[in-house]
Amino acid sequence: MLITSLNNDHIKEIIKLKDKKYRNQKNLFLIEGRHLVLEAYKAGLIEELILEQDELFPLGVPTTYVSKEIIYKLSDTVTPSLIMAVVRKKKEEKIGQKVIVLDNIQDPGNLGTIIRSALAFNFDTVILSSDTVDLYNPKVIRSTQGMLFHINVVVGNLENIIHDLKNDGYKILGTKVSSGSSVKTSKTYSHFALIMGNEAHGMSSNLEALCDENLYISMSDKCESLNVAVAASILMYELGDR
Repeated sequence: MLITSLNNDHIKEIIKLKDKKYRNQKNLFLIEGRHLVLEAYKAGLIEELILEQDELFPLGVPTTYVSKEIIYKLSDTVTPSLIMAVVRKKKEEKIGQKVIVLDNIQDPGNLGTIIRSALAFNFDTVILSSDTVDLYNPKVIRSTQGMLFHINVVVGNLENIIHDLKNDGYKILGTKVSSGSSVKTSKTYSHFALIMGNEAHGMSSNLEALCDENLYISMSDKCESLNVAVAASILMYELGDR
């Protein structure tokens, strides 16, 4: 099927997916680019493949061909890809053994990088506070390089979730530069959750009070702090293979 009009009802519905409210209503979102589409395909999450009318990219899923004008309308980038897809949101699964908890992370690039690192370093679940930047923000999606399709992501009230984890025997690990244990010499736990806080303010005091142990990263005294995505990646690298 080839669609060339921006007034087409089906295209209007897809365009609405650029809005967070509509994404939440439909449990669908839009991705663009060959790599992201392939990762979504591997995860079995593609609802509809959208291709510019002259593009060849057979995946064996429902496919709609559109004009270049429509591609530009759907795209979130300056130079759009000619390959896009409407994708189902991945269902939340049972929380695993190695968990990273993100409290009010606001930068899309930081969230995407942390998700990518979590998968790389053997964490099985990412838990997001309700006020963290939208997981399906296009900039977040691009930053994950498609890894959000292959890891369990849970969104909810962190205090409630952490209380439940503590009741289930998880150790709750926070981060503090001024006190705590070096991550290189910290204890090993079979079930744990590592909390990373907001870029400017760190984790909330309510969550800090729930931590069983605090960790820090040894570094030069010439450097005051690390970007949250860099710090999270280092900590997960150190903790992920234990």
